[in-house]
Amino acid sequence: MLQTKRRRLYFDIEVSANVGLFWQSGYKLQIGTENIIKERAVICICYKWEDDKDVYYLQWDKSQCDKKLLQEFINVANTADELVGHNGDKFDLSWIRTRCLLHKIDMFPTYNTIDTLKIARSKFRFNSNRLDYIGKFLGLGQKNHTNFDLWKDIMLKNCTKSMNIMIDYCIQDVVLLEKVHKALNNHIPAKTHYGVIFGGDRGSCPECGSDEVIKNNRRVMASGLVKIQYKCKNCGKLHSKTDK
Repeated sequence: MLQTKRRRLYFDIEVSANVGLFWQSGYKLQIGTENIIKERAVICICYKWEDDKDVYYLQWDKSQCDKKLLQEFINVANTADELVGHNGDKFDLSWIRTRCLLHKIDMFPTYNTIDTLKIARSKFRFNSNRLDYIGKFLGLGQKNHTNFDLWKDIMLKNCTKSMNIMIDYCIQDVVLLEKVHKALNNHIPAKTHYGVIFGGDRGSCPECGSDEVIKNNRRVMASGLVKIQYKCKNCGKLHSKTDK
């Protein structure tokens, strides 16, 4: 059966700090791993499918173990064509992969990802590449406010109210992430050819699968290859194809 809908997953995680013993605080101090008495973990993961209204959340259990939430999220992530995160490659996925390794949870060696932080750094010149700033700069919204006490209440007191605030914070991050990604999307080369997934040919739009594309530009590469740039009349996405 042909896939008829984009499987693009937006996600964000919140993590705990290490808990340890140390005799002094301040700058330029070295605190070794032997001082750790409780390892950091994933507190919650929030995610949504593109253009769906619902945002789902997973949280660690009452003993603050993140194994079950990771198992559930990997089952979801493995069905996605693309994973979208802000600093998702270096932070979120690295965290998830490390904790999954600990819990012996299988993951794919690679995932097809779009990292909006990398896009912001490579394509634009924002005053800040933080998701909160970009959202406000583009008039799309902003992150919820939090402070350090929220993490302390969750980690040290198992506070249900604080956990709910944390989940709301993470949910808002995912909602804002989707808005920012959509605003930047025309500047992001296609990672997946959805036109082919939907049963079309390589000439269809890789973003939405539409066959209604028009020639927009023509470039001759140094190798002599001719690339034709097309614009989708349906979603406006630009893409290139080598002219035979």
